Amino acid sequence: MNEVNESRDRNSLPTPVDLDSILPFVSRPNRYTGNEFNRTAKDWSKVSLRWALLFPDLYEIGMSHQGVQILYHLINSRPDMLAERAYAPARDLEDLLRSQGRKLFSLESHIPLSEFDLLGITLPYELCYTNILTILSLAGLPFRSRDRIEGQPLVIGGGPCGFHPEPVADFFDAILLGDGEEAVFEISEAVLAGKRKGLSREEVLELLAGINGVYVPSRYVPLYDAAGRFSGMSPSAETAPVRRRVLADLEGTPSFPPLVPHTRIVHDRLGVEIARGCTRGCRFCQAGIIYRPVRERSPEKILQLAEQGINASGFDEVALLSLSTGDYSCIADLLVRIMDRMSDRKVSVSMPSMRVGTLIPEMMEQIRRVRKTGFTLAPEAGTDRLRQVINKGITEQDLLEASRAAFGLGWKLLKFYFMFGLPTETDEDLSAIPQLVQKALSTSGGGGRKINVSVATFVPKPHTPFQRVRQLSVEEGFARIDTLKRILPRGRGFQLKWHDPRQSYVEGIMSRGDRKLSAVIEKAWQLGARLDAWTDHFHLETWLAAAAACGVDPDRYLQEIPPEAPLPWDHLDCGVDREFLEEELKKAVAGEYTPDCRVHGCQKCGLCDFKKVKPIVAKALALQPATQGEARKGAAVAAGGRFVYRIQYSRTGPARFFGHLELIQMFYRVLQRVKLPLNFSQGFNPSPKIAFSPALPLGTESFAEYLQIELAEPLLDEAMVLADLNRQLPEGFFATSLAPHSGKVEQRIVTCYHILPSRRISGDLIDSIKSREKIEIRVLRKGRERVVDAAPLLKGLTLLDDGRIELVMLTETSKATLKPMEIMEELFALDPAETTRAKVVKVSAIADD
Repeated sequence: MNEVNESRDRNSLPTPVDLDSILPFVSRPNRYTGNEFNRTAKDWSKVSLRWALLFPDLYEIGMSHQGVQILYHLINSRPDMLAERAYAPARDLEDLLRSQGRKLFSLESHIPLSEFDLLGITLPYELCYTNILTILSLAGLPFRSRDRIEGQPLVIGGGPCGFHPEPVADFFDAILLGDGEEAVFEISEAVLAGKRKGLSREEVLELLAGINGVYVPSRYVPLYDAAGRFSGMSPSAETAPVRRRVLADLEGTPSFPPLVPHTRIVHDRLGVEIARGCTRGCRFCQAGIIYRPVRERSPEKILQLAEQGINASGFDEVALLSLSTGDYSCIADLLVRIMDRMSDRKVSVSMPSMRVGTLIPEMMEQIRRVRKTGFTLAPEAGTDRLRQVINKGITEQDLLEASRAAFGLGWKLLKFYFMFGLPTETDEDLSAIPQLVQKALSTSGGGGRKINVSVATFVPKPHTPFQRVRQLSVEEGFARIDTLKRILPRGRGFQLKWHDPRQSYVEGIMSRGDRKLSAVIEKAWQLGARLDAWTDHFHLETWLAAAAACGVDPDRYLQEIPPEAPLPWDHLDCGVDREFLEEELKKAVAGEYTPDCRVHGCQKCGLCDFKKVKPIVAKALALQPATQGEARKGAAVAAGGRFVYRIQYSRTGPARFFGHLELIQMFYRVLQRVKLPLNFSQGFNPSPKIAFSPALPLGTESFAEYLQIELAEPLLDEAMVLADLNRQLPEGFFATSLAPHSGKVEQRIVTCYHILPSRRISGDLIDSIKSREKIEIRVLRKGRERVVDAAPLLKGLTLLDDGRIELVMLTETSKATLKPMEIMEELFALDPAETTRAKVVKVSAIADD
């Protein structure tokens, strides 16, 4: 379905979607409530421009993306603009919206996406392309830019895949190449000017095309020869290639409090970007080209961002983000200073992009001061020879020393990442992968140490020295995996994982594709392709059927591209000279190394003008060891005491969609933001000593919840802490009391629920149930069916005047319990839909001594 909206009056305020008719019927509803801490919700009537920032994958992936958060806060810093967010819906929400005739909505205001002025869609990876169509369809927009009419939002793309966007170019009105911090305001001003002057869509696109870094696909026409092969791009007017935008310096960019999710996401931590760009020059790495040059933040700025971010979020981990964090100029000193400030608060540090050879034992010592965060090494190839080809710049000895140091400092699990199918790879290179892993494990000294090995098919990426080389077929990819499985012994401290070569096959086609693939993407979407980056959703057969239906040979895109052949991204200038890439390919074949320009001088890639655009390397001059007072600043330092308090609270409205694990995480972060002197458990992974009331079924409201917290010091002003808690709690939560407590947890509790079923229940039926001596209810627990007699647990069943049912139950915390709606289903023969629609409120909970 590819609906088209009618033009409408944008001065009228739109109507939000009713979440109560949606969220009870979908899994993980907290993905869609927009209830995050530090979110911005503006009055639509008081702004002139409205952005919807969209990430074309599930919430738990998109909320981990730093780029979306940066643009979100930047746009919302302008009083005349707003930015709201949406993510690709899971299939259950997509189906529900279609069945109800509703449109996809933003998280902050729950307003349909079709009401916004601009839809800014991130292009993070190729396997998200069908999700873009899902978003456009559920927004009620035509897929192709040429079919959209006046009054509909402009669709703007950006992100890594914006540098080779031709397979999806027809779906976008414009695409930004490069950094967005400055360009997003120029784009906004152009659209605002168009609104003020009453310009048409085409006239606004003309304004956008004049902005440095903005690519308007409709201004270019792809050309094909008689055999249907791509032969170049023809601009509609005399124009130079679109050149990438570069933010010259990160230091002056404003900082904002991070969005704090209330449901688990992939990277659930505070991310602090310490540098952008990498000049190591790995020849397979697109990011190392399109994010040049290196621009490091000062250590002082990083410390400020980390401390402010932790105070404003309550996260228990800081991730230092960069393409190669270990290459940051002052990383060892920076780690010491961060841990001096954070360790007393049990906040750990992770460095997710470490390079072998940059990780030294002194850095590992700092990382493990609170907890040992993940440890991943990426040798990429099995032999020194092949690592020289790809310009990795590390040796086998470097890897073994890093492994020995990590195991020696207490890490029991390491993760190694390799690629197969790299240019010039031989059987010996492939066989060397398991041999290298076995050597690394031998440095552990035994004791149950393990190495997880992840392997994936090499995908040649545009704008890299390897952009023209051949990619392995699916069959060749599986053959190499079979070889590794045969050589690497199972159950001896190793676990081999692999990225599906079928997914790599589609990724490679989309990486090097032209506009013919837009029809394939649309057909695959029509055939049911969704969430292709998730293995349980991906089906290669769907893509092959779509390609066949469109008369496209997908294998053609994976073949070696001759040096003289035009490329579908030649009209998009990443800033690095083509001659540099060609020379790097020759050096790869010759096994020659290209050093890092940040420390070995300019390698003449063509990007820097050394006036505005140039490498920026931080200096450690201002970094001094933190004093004890600084280390304790804002932190709760354990004093050895034990003071227990109980917090009573209610949860209503959107708070009823919190699962129990989400609730635990949310309260932990709230207590951290309030800076209570929490006591923590000891050991490998310290956690706060908090006890919660029994878990509520999802969707249940309550006026009778509690948590008990153990503190190292007594509270001096309980009323002030209670007020601070309520300022920090998400919408729908309200703390009603805070008082000292014995620490005892009740074992037998009598709980009263008020339940409003979706149909009227007769009083006679209730009377007959109350007379039954035995009420057997079948329930599923941990995959096993059990029969529970509810009669001794049922302490009251009353029909109230307004049609609600008062259900009073006995709960014993040491025994299996029944959920109130499990009892209602059995007693009143409710079907699952009626059960879901019922409104359940926990009114009271009293200890049964």
